[in-house]
Amino acid sequence: MIDNRVVCGGKVSKERKTEQIKADTAKVEEVVASVKAEEVKEKEAQGESQEEAPRDLEKELAEALQAAADNQDKLLRIAADFENFKKRMERERTLIMKYAGEHILREMLPVVDNLERALGHGKGEMADAEKNLASLFEGVELTLKSLQNSLDKFEVKPIESTGQPFDPNRQEAMTMEASDTVPASHVISEFEKGYFYKDRLLRAAKVIVSSGKAES
Repeated sequence: MIDNRVVCGGKVSKERKTEQIKADTAKVEEVVASVKAEEVKEKEAQGESQEEAPRDLEKELAEALQAAADNQDKLLRIAADFENFKKRMERERTLIMKYAGEHILREMLPVVDNLERALGHGKGEMADAEKNLASLFEGVELTLKSLQNSLDKFEVKPIESTGQPFDPNRQEAMTMEASDTVPASHVISEFEKGYFYKDRLLRAAKVIVSSGKAES
């Protein structure tokens, strides 16, 4: 006879194995489902980031366009200011060139005043002709001094030529004369004084140059 316990035991063992297999299968399915869920979440997250990227680029593009517009506006303002500055400087330069001699002429006015006063004294009805002439001479002398002071203000200096060695860079020889007192190639006298304006020759002096002692 077959032992019923063995048979029963065999059935029980098979049922347990079947249940175990089902349980393990359920766990595997649960793990697979969990993995799939994680994959879905990751894909969704990637999809959201891809959707958000174009929005960020659009924002950056808008900001860049706004910055470019601001810079262009600043550039136009700077260009306009520079153009106005150029026009203002051109107007000032024109005025300076137009009235460049204003200061010099203002300094010359006292000279004119002194000459007019001197001539007025000379034409006065004075009994003594010598006094009349003396007043005229004094007025001319004061006028010359005033004019020399004005030239000095503008750094116009006379060239000392008389008795000095002849310098063709500063002097122009009009003629040569023999002289017992002035050495040869030295200036005896001046026709016209020479002048320097600052460090530049304004006018060369016209002079008479000594040729040395006269031959006996």
